[in-house]
Amino acid sequence: MRWRKLGSVISTRSTRTREGRRQIIVQTRGLASHLKIIGAVELFRDLPHEALVHAHACARIERLPKHARIFEQGARAERAYAVAKGSVRIIQTGSDGGQAIIRFIGSGEMFGTVPLFTDHLLPADAITAEASVVLSWSEADIVVLIGIYPQVSLNVIRVIGTRLIELQDRVRELATQRADQRLARALLRLIRNDGGDEVAFPLRRKDLAEFSGTTLHTASRMLSAWARAGLLTSIGRRILIHDRTALDSLAEGRPLL
Repeated sequence: MRWRKLGSVISTRSTRTREGRRQIIVQTRGLASHLKIIGAVELFRDLPHEALVHAHACARIERLPKHARIFEQGARAERAYAVAKGSVRIIQTGSDGGQAIIRFIGSGEMFGTVPLFTDHLLPADAITAEASVVLSWSEADIVVLIGIYPQVSLNVIRVIGTRLIELQDRVRELATQRADQRLARALLRLIRNDGGDEVAFPLRRKDLAEFSGTTLHTASRMLSAWARAGLLTSIGRRILIHDRTALDSLAEGRPLL
């Protein structure tokens, strides 16, 4: 695990040498790229340029390998996290030792943030699903940013509200829908939000079964049947959706035509 302050990338001073001028140009471009990444994070959306520069200056960046544990369930929450690149699994362990994946975190999404504003106890483990770049801010930095830029507090409310809606939807689905509906809806949730048809996260069938609240056997059987029907292709841990309309029908409980 390696980390450094994002702000350190602009510490180079200009010199009169050609090499020095080139280095400054590279660093400035790096800053613009980092500000774009931070501006896409849920907590910092719709903020002015100076606010993004402030958030950039106090951010920490970690480049993590696959399967790296970012934090543990039950530990004290001290930082707010966001994925800049890659993906993270949020895994909760029950009192009986059973584990379940409750969320997948993709680029621009926050995690580990809500406990900073509640009981300060992390409700689950966060583990990288692939090599990832993770940004984080201390609780003290978040409080300062909220004090200076009120939009951050509105974004916090939006994030908490979104998580609550997601939780309500998941509970309703578990209580009222069949396994095939839940599996189809899980795939639709995980499709890239850039208009593509690829599931945005590297998935084992076990992951998808846990996320949709069914068994590995049931999930594998359904995925194989849908692949034979031409709805999707599963290659390794990547899933490509070919017929989103059919998947929508399955999620709504309508028979395929």
